[in-house]
Amino acid sequence: MAEVLVLVDHVDGTVRKTTAELLTAAARLGEPSAVFVGAGFETAQAALAQHGAVKVYRVDDPAVVDHLVAPTAEVLAHLVGQVSPAAVLLPSSPEGKEIAARLAIKTESGLVTDAVDVQPGEGGGVRTVQSVFAGSYTVTTSVTKGSPIVTVKPNSIPVVEAPAAAAQETLTVPLSEQATAAKIVERKEKAASGRPQLTEAAIVVSGGRGTGGDFGPVEAFADALGAAVGASRAAVDAGWYPHANQVGQTGVQVSPQLYIAAGISGAIQHRAGMQTSKTIVAINKDPEAPIFELVDYGIVGDLFQVLPQATQEIQARKG
Repeated sequence: MAEVLVLVDHVDGTVRKTTAELLTAAARLGEPSAVFVGAGFETAQAALAQHGAVKVYRVDDPAVVDHLVAPTAEVLAHLVGQVSPAAVLLPSSPEGKEIAARLAIKTESGLVTDAVDVQPGEGGGVRTVQSVFAGSYTVTTSVTKGSPIVTVKPNSIPVVEAPAAAAQETLTVPLSEQATAAKIVERKEKAASGRPQLTEAAIVVSGGRGTGGDFGPVEAFADALGAAVGASRAAVDAGWYPHANQVGQTGVQVSPQLYIAAGISGAIQHRAGMQTSKTIVAINKDPEAPIFELVDYGIVGDLFQVLPQATQEIQARKG
């Protein structure tokens, strides 16, 4: 059975849920092989084995870790040439998609980004599903050249635990001069908000222009649900909320179980970042707002009246 390479998404060895989803998808296609770049492997080892990694390639060379994405792409390209994998799966994050693009060029392979499903293709290969044009179309794609390279959107694939005894192999890959041209000179830990990470959260509550800059009701409602907080581009551009929380085509793309849009009109740029959510609820004073064309449940009303009532009810039911 051919190997399927999975780039591990982690922070100092703490494996993110996206990696468990990728390993689950990899098991459908072949033998999951994790590629761990960076420090903290001892912390990650158990989680990788629990979710089916049959093999783990370790790369902790400072020349790779202390530079930007180009060295990781060269490591993966080296592995593709070495093992001829059935596919390479990466998280559909800005970093993951840049690595995937570089890898596709280096290996002359087909690339699919933002897949929401990955399955074996008829007669072999890989078949992927994408949701495009703000959810208006579902596209099925097969890669016909090279080793298929696929980035998968978070929260798209149900995680299946498949414990395995992961064999380890430490890699040292010679890097090109171009790959080490940009070096990371400083890292700062992001201030903890106490809320789940936006891309991994099961529930996301986002606020838009309708908040008028007051995200208090949005944050209170999100905290009652244990949700992450997002924002539309209009809210971010106005300086009401950090850019890191922007949901949309030019921000973060999310696919939670439940997405709640408060005071967001539903421009196509925003819809492109959340249309694959399993259930969508919108709160807006304008009954003609475009967001209502997309939702499962719509509430025509003032978010400053609706959200506090909903928060109070949730807290009462939680006791």
